[in-house]
Amino acid sequence: MSNIKDTYRTLSEPGTGEFRDRGSKFVGYAYAAYTEADWKAQLEEVKKQHAKARHHCYAFRLGLEGHQFRANDDGEPSGTAGRPILGQIDKLELRNVMVIVVRYFGGTLLGTSGLINAYRESAALALGDATVVERTVEDIYRLEFDYSLMGNVMSSLENLQLNMIGQDFGNSGQVDIAIRRSAVAPTLKKLKAAIAEVYLEEVETLERIEGLTIQRVGER
Repeated sequence: MSNIKDTYRTLSEPGTGEFRDRGSKFVGYAYAAYTEADWKAQLEEVKKQHAKARHHCYAFRLGLEGHQFRANDDGEPSGTAGRPILGQIDKLELRNVMVIVVRYFGGTLLGTSGLINAYRESAALALGDATVVERTVEDIYRLEFDYSLMGNVMSSLENLQLNMIGQDFGNSGQVDIAIRRSAVAPTLKKLKAAIAEVYLEEVETLERIEGLTIQRVGER
């Protein structure tokens, strides 16, 4: 079994939640976000919906390993908003998730502990309303081949039951396939053997397959 990590928990459906304390209203929104463009667009949309709110605080954690993250207090005392929101994302071990909490000030100061509790609870309510799923990371590989290999390529993909997600037939053939990350090495080995019509043991001795290139072009 491969020890490559290729699964993560995220949201398939967004969620919302509302929390009130001493006149202040906090509205939380939880979304899936995979890129900088995603979280910026979501933040902008929430700001438009709540243009009169005093604060639009947020946190996100992106990427399979979760190395890309941010916690923003948007004018609240340092550490009282973004960090509590991020804490709820981390509590559920989520990735590629953003939570935004907007605050309408009610005229009464809540203090540090009150703010931390309000933002934490608002984030928890929004995440609790969302749908959490486990997703698998797939690497996308592109096969470019001469038409003389067309029959071998297509029959190999079918026999190995590989997931073809795109194709383009111009001057040469081009097919994109998605492979679960932990299964990439053995899958590509089987694919090369099938296309070249050799035994698995012989694949390592092949410098290349004439008329065929295989390269990684992304992930999903």
